[in-house]
Amino acid sequence: MRHGKKLNHLGRKVGHRHALMKNLAHALILHKRITTTLAKAKALRRYIEPLVTKAKENTTHSRRVAFSYLQNKEVIQELFGPIAEKIGDRPGGYVRVIRTGFRHGDAAEMAMIEFVDFNEIYNTGKDSSKAGGKRRRRRGGGGGGSNQATAIPVATDAAVVEETAVEIVEEDVTEASASDETTNETVSEQENKTEA
Repeated sequence: MRHGKKLNHLGRKVGHRHALMKNLAHALILHKRITTTLAKAKALRRYIEPLVTKAKENTTHSRRVAFSYLQNKEVIQELFGPIAEKIGDRPGGYVRVIRTGFRHGDAAEMAMIEFVDFNEIYNTGKDSSKAGGKRRRRRGGGGGGSNQATAIPVATDAAVVEETAVEIVEEDVTEASASDETTNETVSEQENKTEA
């Protein structure tokens, strides 16, 4: 049974596991994207998200707490510098894990873990869709179709209604006479071809 098993031990003792997470966090912070196994990527996500949240408030205490986990000055400067600036307005979910397939040697499932705001290629398509705002959708028909384009505006005055009715009838008559003329012309052309 797996009752209360929140932490993946990754087949390592506690000291080895802490060293592994620290080194993976160093690599992710410095390079912004790394490839590792899926289990390690998921464990790293749980390890690094609270550290990035700490980096959003740049105080001496939060720097010391992050340094107790990472123990590298360059990594702390990178975390509290460019990473905190880019991720400052995001309310969590700072990294994404993308499955990349299986490793050839032992068929372990591999994944790429990266900071969300540092992938410029992936974020450009998302920004254009956010620019339009949230779209509302309706169920059923009657939303918008060709019926709205041909609808005649409703008039309240009786004289205006009569005038528009006369104009519509005149348009219909002229269209009908024009179509009669074209049909008469085509019939006469066909008769001339048959006689010849």
